Amino acid sequence: MLALNQVAVTYPSGIKALKPTTFTIEQGQFVVLLGRSGAGKSTLLRTLNGLVVPTEGRITAEGLGPLSDPATLRRHRRTTGMIFQQHQLIGRLPALANVMTGRLGYHSALRSLLPLPGIDQMIALRCLERVGLLDKALARVDQLSGGQQQRVGIARALAQQPRLMLADEPVASLDPATAASILTQLREISANDGITVVVSLHQLDLARRFADRVIGMRAGQVVADVAARDLTDAAADAVYREDAMNAAPVTQRMQKVA
Repeated sequence: MLALNQVAVTYPSGIKALKPTTFTIEQGQFVVLLGRSGAGKSTLLRTLNGLVVPTEGRITAEGLGPLSDPATLRRHRRTTGMIFQQHQLIGRLPALANVMTGRLGYHSALRSLLPLPGIDQMIALRCLERVGLLDKALARVDQLSGGQQQRVGIARALAQQPRLMLADEPVASLDPATAASILTQLREISANDGITVVVSLHQLDLARRFADRVIGMRAGQVVADVAARDLTDAAADAVYREDAMNAAPVTQRMQKVA
């Protein structure tokens, strides 16, 4: 679905946030980017929809082409949902209005200045129902709990009718029970709809519990790439141990997840 070829990111300050990285993400996989804060997870995740532009290498979307082409990137973003740690919702607006912003990519800039068609509202309502918040459709999102706000964010991403969903530390500010509930919902969406989901996390136990595949990162480098069931202590050490950068990367050839 997505192929990264020697993708690297160096920020204007000179910080090398992502070292040359090559791998492929298959359709329908639930992938966890695992690592400490500052490991490069968010940078890598955000290259997948062009929020961060690689300074080296190329990302290619299956059926579309290289994301370096502006027209291709626009088409890719239209079907790529993004879920943020801090939700990035408009607090004064109701949940339904926030979810409907996920439909804007299907309309021209001029058309988006007018009320969206009824079909878009129906799609948004179905997405809220799917995340269990239909009864909160008209509630201001700043009156919702953190977990509910994150579910609104998921519904907004679903409203794009995506083939790819990216989640940047979506449970970092949530309590353990709510975090597990959010990841369960994302996992079910991936399994039921065949949507590829890429989530950045720093919790080893959640990666083992929910992922099909774990890509472990440290200091901007991929140091482990394994099926979740093969996330051994050695692989975890490569991600978290203080002297892990002296260890060889732990990788395993990934097979397509049906």
